[in-house]
Amino acid sequence: MVTKYQLNNLYHIFCLYRMALAACCIICCRRIGTSTTPLKSYLYWKDIHHFSTVDLEDHEYGLWLLLKKSRSDHKMVRLQAVKEMAANHYWHDYQYRTVAQACDVRTIIGLARSKETDLRFFLPPPNLPPVKDDYSIEEELQQLLASLPQNEIDHCIQYFTSLALRESSQSLAAQKGGLWCFGGNGLPYAESFGEVPSATVEIFCLQALVKHSEIATHCDKIEANGGLQLLQRIYQLNNDYPKIQRKIVRIIGNMALHEHLHSAIVRSGWVSILAEAVKSPQVIQASHAARTLANLDRETVQEKYEDGVFVLYPQYRSSQPIKADVLFIHGLMGAAFKTWRQQDSDKFEIEKASDEESYTQCWPQTWLASDCPALRIISVEYDTSLSDWRAKCPVERKSIAYRSDELLRKLRTAGVGDRPLIWVSHSMGGLLVKKMLVDASKKPELNTLINNTRGIIFYSVPHHGSHLAEYSVNIKYLLFPSVEVKELSKDSPALKELQEDFLKFAKDKNFQVLNFVETLPTCIGSMINLHIVPVESADLGIGDLIPVAVNHLNICKPNKKDTFLYKRTLQFICEMLAKDLEN
Repeated sequence: MVTKYQLNNLYHIFCLYRMALAACCIICCRRIGTSTTPLKSYLYWKDIHHFSTVDLEDHEYGLWLLLKKSRSDHKMVRLQAVKEMAANHYWHDYQYRTVAQACDVRTIIGLARSKETDLRFFLPPPNLPPVKDDYSIEEELQQLLASLPQNEIDHCIQYFTSLALRESSQSLAAQKGGLWCFGGNGLPYAESFGEVPSATVEIFCLQALVKHSEIATHCDKIEANGGLQLLQRIYQLNNDYPKIQRKIVRIIGNMALHEHLHSAIVRSGWVSILAEAVKSPQVIQASHAARTLANLDRETVQEKYEDGVFVLYPQYRSSQPIKADVLFIHGLMGAAFKTWRQQDSDKFEIEKASDEESYTQCWPQTWLASDCPALRIISVEYDTSLSDWRAKCPVERKSIAYRSDELLRKLRTAGVGDRPLIWVSHSMGGLLVKKMLVDASKKPELNTLINNTRGIIFYSVPHHGSHLAEYSVNIKYLLFPSVEVKELSKDSPALKELQEDFLKFAKDKNFQVLNFVETLPTCIGSMINLHIVPVESADLGIGDLIPVAVNHLNICKPNKKDTFLYKRTLQFICEMLAKDLEN
């Protein structure tokens, strides 16, 4: 007796056969000349009258026509086909599977970057190879790391690689009673106290792989040695560890910078994982996935986004033309997302919030994008620390000058400077903005970045130094102050020189500037209550200086969308870009 399930499968097979027959018919008709006129790009199968004898539904004709259009030699035809596919929400499951199996790499990436795409367009990742006998996941990770070139790499990559290859979950567990937290070889693990040791080893290995994946030839090695499949297995095993998943997506995003690896990334099933991740309600998870998909999408994205450069908006393909960029740069101990969240409220109020109007994880992505949809909004991330004890890479000493060169290169790769631009910075990030602009002014190839700068917003930037540098020498909490903290000293020659150079340069270029400054002290741990940037230090010497009754951490976190802090920020951006947004 034939079951209902078997009948359903037979029906789907029959439908696929009918669609294949229809596709063959149109090819045959064209070859024998019965197709009298060439098809126009907008013509649907239901408009081809000589197929009326074939018993096919309109949406089945449309499916095959869209697949054909998605492979057109004309880019606009391909883009329109993907847009129409993504807009379909009435197809049967088998039709989504048909598209998933028949479409090419460009189309599947385009669907993943379309906001309303149904996830049924994406085939589940292929079965992963079996785990090697007598090998744990951490051992496979270490084996992958050991297969990568160890010569001609910088000190930070060497540090993370040696750390990952040296340790195991057993050795970490043995240290948990003593060296785990205090001194010696256990010092780097202090921040990981309380985590599962095996997960800690994976973090070390993945951090090393992140660094290796910044080198093109190492990306090739990772792919050749089965890294895409291994990383996918670890990703799937760590649904409860978003930190591990983010590091993995960072690696895939770095590999996606190289177009010759795109087919391998797609074949290994990563697009279906990224298509789901980009829809995550967590802005950090979604933004990491969006960066990777943007690097894969060579149809609509000309720029490339290196590690630490995130597009907050738009994260999907859009018909809205982008007319200007707004760039957000965090400060000491900040991050690309958490620095720009809404000011923290009572925990109960946050949990009660039901929409982004009530609480937003990233106000530039929600509020600013809603108010100015013609903007591309970018946020950058770089490692900073108060103390060298807490530095993620203790052998790495990065000054503002070093970071300026590094970020300028990454931002130019992302196309920053090609459009009108507003810089928005918090704390030490403002010093970095000043240094980048001064450095760019000395390089003729960066003239467009200078000429397209329309304005700069500084949130509590210590133009003349910070009290934090003075405290860091005397307070045990900040033993061994980092390079970043030392450069914030009021007596720092580099800080004074930067202020003088930038002020002269900004006046010559007539840069428009808006300065905000905190008026309340900030609690740092349980030992320090400090007014980090006093009013006199935040006074750049040009532009408005606006005191706000918040502390240093909240000066860049508006309490609500209708508060003065956000409204004045929005007003400045709109005024500086008024002519550009009108065109």
